[in-house]
Amino acid sequence: MEIIDGKALAKNIRENLKKDIENLKENGIYPKLAVILVGNDKASQVYVRSKNKACAELGIDYEEILLDEKTTMDKLLKIIDELNERKDISGILLQSPIPEGLDINEAFRRISPSKDVDGFNPISIGKLCLNQDTFVSCTPYGIMKMFEAYNIDVKGKHAVIIGRSNIVGKPMSLILLNRDATITICHSKTKNLEEITKQADILIAAIGKKHFVTADMVKQGAVVIDVGINRTEAGIFGDVDFENVKNKTSYITPVPGGVGPMTVAMLMNNVVKAAKQAI
Repeated sequence: MEIIDGKALAKNIRENLKKDIENLKENGIYPKLAVILVGNDKASQVYVRSKNKACAELGIDYEEILLDEKTTMDKLLKIIDELNERKDISGILLQSPIPEGLDINEAFRRISPSKDVDGFNPISIGKLCLNQDTFVSCTPYGIMKMFEAYNIDVKGKHAVIIGRSNIVGKPMSLILLNRDATITICHSKTKNLEEITKQADILIAAIGKKHFVTADMVKQGAVVIDVGINRTEAGIFGDVDFENVKNKTSYITPVPGGVGPMTVAMLMNNVVKAAKQAI
């Protein structure tokens, strides 16, 4: 059993990005991320702060647009349009969730595909489906970088994903399919879930339920990736019962210190990619 150190891997990625950013700046190109936060969601505020901090560490310019929960859809779209037009903005990120009454899919559609560093525009998703170069959703992208760094070959492997969100589950399935894995997606309506997860060579948990995946759901020698971040008074926990599952695995990610740091690192990577493509 080996614990995948997402924190160390993300640090290496950031160090390499620093060199890219320095080279861009020497050529008069200054990568810049614009983040839109609508409403007062506490978890979103934490995530936005982490993105601000990452930009500051790497030397990526950063602009935050804070909107109250009474913001109209027209105003949100107008702000996105303005950011699309600005030459100094490399990437645009709309932090989810947004308040009820606002259509996040309409907002994602409005973000220019060339600035869609979160990979949520339908054009980005369509290109991913067709295995074309595009911006890839940061969490699945980070997981693939983990596989590459630890020489975990996904070709021909049975990958089971618990969760079908547009942010993780669906794009994760497409990336793995593009890398010749065999995919099963499980969700709240899946029957005999344990029978399916026990067949997984690679098990990815992304449902947001503390310690949902137990040892009896995992095949001996499986690779287990825990995407869950469940905040409780006792601390932060993943979707996987780490202590009881780890000894059955060949590789496993911890929470915290696993997938989370990689998500932020790949966002930074996408911002630098957007800046390069805008040259």
